[in-house]
Amino acid sequence: MHAPRTFLIRVCDTMTEMWRETDMINLSFRGRFDSTNAQEYGRRISDAVRNHPGQSVILDFDGVEYISSSGLRVLLNAQKQTENRITVKNVSPGVYEIMDITGFTSILNVERKLREMDVTGCEVIGRGGVSTVYRVDRETIVKVYEIPDALDIIRNEQRRAKQALLRGIPTAISYDAVRVGDRYGSVFELVNARTFVELLADEPDRLDELVRLHVDVIRQVHSVETEPGELPDCREVYLKYLDQIGDEIPGELSARLREMFSSMPYDPHMIHGDIHMKNVMLCDGEPLLIDMDTLSCGNPVFDLSDLFIAYRAFNEDDPTNSQRVIGLPADLCACLWEKTVACYLDKATEEELRQAEKKMMAVGYVRFLYLVAGLNLGGGELRPVRIRHAAGHLQELLESVDSFVL
Repeated sequence: MHAPRTFLIRVCDTMTEMWRETDMINLSFRGRFDSTNAQEYGRRISDAVRNHPGQSVILDFDGVEYISSSGLRVLLNAQKQTENRITVKNVSPGVYEIMDITGFTSILNVERKLREMDVTGCEVIGRGGVSTVYRVDRETIVKVYEIPDALDIIRNEQRRAKQALLRGIPTAISYDAVRVGDRYGSVFELVNARTFVELLADEPDRLDELVRLHVDVIRQVHSVETEPGELPDCREVYLKYLDQIGDEIPGELSARLREMFSSMPYDPHMIHGDIHMKNVMLCDGEPLLIDMDTLSCGNPVFDLSDLFIAYRAFNEDDPTNSQRVIGLPADLCACLWEKTVACYLDKATEEELRQAEKKMMAVGYVRFLYLVAGLNLGGGELRPVRIRHAAGHLQELLESVDSFVL
């Protein structure tokens, strides 16, 4: 039996066309939504809901200048006809105020229209695999994503950052999502803020101090216990990575990795997911974490393995990688990796330290393979070389690693 097909309906002053879309009923409006058209619009919404039961309903108000009580009654009636909460997006400030005063923002999912922002000529203060960070002025930075579904990522990051802040984690919360041309951006207010990478590049003699501050932040994150189901479980995330890279590693190696991740005990402690120095900022003398969309829970090995990826793995076949992506040369990144692990495991013996590093590296190469083979980040001509080397390292590491638990 085929899954029910869905439609996107564009409603202007007259009905124009209907064509197949993905997984929702999406109706677009323009002009005024009042007594002159409310009855007709209501009928068309009702027809769409009735003909496609169970589908999500999205009402695009990008062109709506005003909504009257007649229009509001249409929305209320439409909500009563569907089991899912209706979403009204691209709502102008004036229309949003009407819907907020009348209580409709608590009945429907009402999303304000995004404001436009221009970053032409702005200083680039950071680049990542899917985003670029611009300083708009002394107090404002905007992280602009290059991928089409970034609005969901931005809203997830805002939600995760609030969760972290309420748990006592120092973090910068995005206060706005904006349009930057045909892309989406996340806006932060960061007064006198600089990343640890910027500070280290300008003041290399602060290396040990910044490592200690960085480790303090990492430990603070790892000290937070989350509620079951509050955040994704890292074990499950990495099992999904194995699903994506299965064709790139031998079957017996994949089975061994799957067994090792599955056998890890549940750990409720918070994991950042991308906690290298580029994502830690010093703001008015206090460290702040950014990029909170990857928050999860699990053993500390998952965060420390991400440091290995950022500081070492990507540099193996391209020693210029860290300078381009992070802003620090390969030799300094290698030093950062060694010092950070040693500082985090400050009571470990030399033998315990080396064994812990092997665990971090093995876990790191799993995610590295997912990034390179699954997402083609940092791939290009180096993709097959990186895949071959990472798979070989994994095979070798697992000869002396029987658990990923630190």
